Amino acid sequence: MKKIDKKIADAYFHARVRLIAILLLFWFVVSFGMVLFAEALAQYTLNGFPLHYFMGAQGSIVVFIILLFVNAYISDRIDQKYGLVEKRVKATKGQTLQS
Repeated sequence: MKKIDKKIADAYFHARVRLIAILLLFWFVVSFGMVLFAEALAQYTLNGFPLHYFMGAQGSIVVFIILLFVNAYISDRIDQKYGLVEKRVKATKGQTLQS
């Protein structure tokens, strides 16, 4: 593992925590916001189901999976910003990787 300066490590940690907090807040709003506004959202339908029911049954899970990919993408960008990306070595036929 690469050694980094404490200021950079602290900034990296705060960026990661901020990202996680934002994504969890978004997921919370999508998941529980549907419950809070169920009566108002009952007039809208998605695939023949009331929107609040669909989001409770399927939508929040789909949003969670999308957020997993968003987290991975943004995390890679944060790693690059702070210089924590290690070079990847691809082995060709007949070779082994050594660390």
